[in-house]
Amino acid sequence: MVLDLSTELIQATVQLEQPLGNGTRTVGTGFLISAPTPDGHPRTVLVTANHVLEKMPGKEARIGYRIANPDGSWSYSPQPLRIRDAAGHELWTHHPSRDVAAIAITAPAAFAKAAIPEGYLAANDTFSKYSVGAGDEMMALGFPRGLAANPAGFPILRSGRVASFPVAPARIFPTFLLDFAVFPGNSGGPVFMSDQSHRRIGAPKDGEDVEFIAGLLTQEVELNSERLEIGIVTHAEYIRETIALVSDPAAPVMNAQSQSGISGAKAASAEEAAAE
Repeated sequence: MVLDLSTELIQATVQLEQPLGNGTRTVGTGFLISAPTPDGHPRTVLVTANHVLEKMPGKEARIGYRIANPDGSWSYSPQPLRIRDAAGHELWTHHPSRDVAAIAITAPAAFAKAAIPEGYLAANDTFSKYSVGAGDEMMALGFPRGLAANPAGFPILRSGRVASFPVAPARIFPTFLLDFAVFPGNSGGPVFMSDQSHRRIGAPKDGEDVEFIAGLLTQEVELNSERLEIGIVTHAEYIRETIALVSDPAAPVMNAQSQSGISGAKAASAEEAAAE
């Protein structure tokens, strides 16, 4: 199945929020992946950054669904999402070494249909296969400071260029840098390539677009408390592993030999409280 990945990911990306009771709310971004269970049953999985859910202290978050109306308009209709049990234990699954979380959800039919097939997540060899590297353009979806593109609650689409080298393999370089301004609320949003301007080495066949989810935004870079307008993206291979852990907590994960540290800078969360 071939998708217009930009349009389809816009449909599959949702705002995650939790009111804090003091006129503010914690805001993040998530996106839906269609990942059947091991026995083949359909399953919709919400993917986000682990710290987005960790920083929501309550048992319920809100997931920002959108409803298409008969007249062509859209309505924003956030619904409750249980993220902790009665004892306060986490109901989501997180990767043991990377800032990635996943939780199986029951989504409205339209959203379950909009979920992106798991096969669109980049694998460990995808970047090398398509010669992806420094200077290549990628796009990102999110809700900076809780802002949506319109009252219907659609995410804001932005772009940036890969700002680090090397970027693969994910086992050695689990994150890479993207040159774009990151704001609170962007955390957990998908970062993807939709290369429709030219074809790449390794493309399956001539004339086929190279489209895949490269990873998710997890942090921004700061130096001496100054935002450098650089995002940190965690490779999609770790999303794949986290989804596998939802089904089997004993599923194998990569033993990352991380060389992704940023000399002289620190990574700061891209999520925080925003005004309601």
